[in-house]
Amino acid sequence: MSVKIRLARHGAKKRPFYRIVIADNESPRDGRFLEAIGTYNPLKEPAEVTLKTERVKYWIDKGALPTTTVKNILKKEGLFASPA
Repeated sequence: MSVKIRLARHGAKKRPFYRIVIADNESPRDGRFLEAIGTYNPLKEPAEVTLKTERVKYWIDKGALPTTTVKNILKKEGLFASPA
């Protein structure tokens, strides 16, 4: 079972709001997930991000891979260092 850190879309039409979730690689985008670890609201200026930092670190240590968008969010928050 491969685990990913990804966005799950919520909110109304043309008013997106995302949860940052830990989900199995094969589950649908807005479907079953293991744990919600934060939120992302792109409509605020600047974009509003809330994270459970200790849970993010836990899941990354366990081998969860973030998607490209989530990786960029985590880098801005200082939680994901790119391998050098």
